[in-house]
Amino acid sequence: MSPIQDHPLRYPLSNELHARPFPSLGAPCRAVYLAIKKADGAAARDKADDLNHLIALLDRYGTPHPQPGATHFSGQIGQHMLKWEQHTEFVTYTVFMNGLSDRPFDPADMDVFPDDWLTDAPGVRITSALIRLEERPDDSQICTRLSEWFVPESLAVSRVIDNEAIVAGDFRIDPAGHLRFSVFVTPGIGRRRAGRIVQRLCEIETYKTMSMLGFTRVRALGPRMGEIDNELTRLMAAMTNGDGQEEDRLKALLSVSAELESLSAHMSFRFGATGAYEAIVAQRVSVLREERFEGRQTFAEFMTRRYDPAMRTVKSAENRLSAMAARAVRAGDLLRTRVEVARSAQNQQLLESMNQRADMQLRLQKTVEGLSVVAISYYAVSLAGYLLYPVADAIGISKGALTGLVTLPVVLLVWLAIRRIRRVVEQSGPDF
Repeated sequence: MSPIQDHPLRYPLSNELHARPFPSLGAPCRAVYLAIKKADGAAARDKADDLNHLIALLDRYGTPHPQPGATHFSGQIGQHMLKWEQHTEFVTYTVFMNGLSDRPFDPADMDVFPDDWLTDAPGVRITSALIRLEERPDDSQICTRLSEWFVPESLAVSRVIDNEAIVAGDFRIDPAGHLRFSVFVTPGIGRRRAGRIVQRLCEIETYKTMSMLGFTRVRALGPRMGEIDNELTRLMAAMTNGDGQEEDRLKALLSVSAELESLSAHMSFRFGATGAYEAIVAQRVSVLREERFEGRQTFAEFMTRRYDPAMRTVKSAENRLSAMAARAVRAGDLLRTRVEVARSAQNQQLLESMNQRADMQLRLQKTVEGLSVVAISYYAVSLAGYLLYPVADAIGISKGALTGLVTLPVVLLVWLAIRRIRRVVEQSGPDF
């Protein structure tokens, strides 16, 4: 027993590096390749459907099933060898057939996939290809065959892997709906090396097509991005007017920002996937170690002329969308600051008007207090007079004289009492 405990994922992680071995191929042979992708939401699809579809094909040929939850499988179907791989957004089927058909790139080779089985596929075809692997004749014969099999305008051909093979393809869909690739190998090439060449051609085509999905999305999004950019520019230009419509512009700007954030969220996965697929294409082309054949364009040159501009368009759109979102945020912050400053000025004016009202209320209160002293004094003098009238009779003073004597002290006492009450209220504050 090992003295140290292994991480639960140690063996699965190690085995993952060896889970998808290259096929072992000998010339002459041919291959049919099919990649299936769900039209929408492929990354979040139920991948059990992919495995069930594979099992349905294996049952047609009586082939044992893969393990539950498998993401790759290799096995014999009839006289041919099948390789199946499940990826994040798509699944691939590659069938390797011994020998060459009488008709180069015969569409009948695709009959290995039954029509009703294809109809039940959990997705749509993203690409398919016919690949012909044969021993290498002299260069003149290769040139003759390439001119017969491919469109010269877009043909890419090169010597690869230290001149041990010549690969060719025009990346065009033939009348049967498939792409064509031809591989001419030297007699002494290893079977695994030949298999790696075929596998890389399939990967170049698949990842090229998958990354082009980002280009189509960006091209469809372009007009709307232009409209949003114009609206954002108009709102930012109108911010300099200072016509008091900042709040309305802020609402419009927030609407633009929300749409930009929605577009960014909607496109974030596709932008990321496109960048990853583009990197794989570049890596797969580089490992071929191409050399020019008879002055023809290489795969790398084809990608530079036809493929790289599309990828630059995607990157440009991604950067533009990010820049627009950042502009909208900055403009929103600036406009929000202007709105807050305007509101602060309004609040200051409101406070000043409230202070003026408070002063007026204070003056009114003092006026009322003065009137209150007079009114209370009047009633207090009357009450005092009634109380002291008997005394006036006893000491021989008239009622009028008595009233005059008590008026001044009563008024003074009332004034002192009201002043005392006001002082207590002011000291008590708002809790009084």
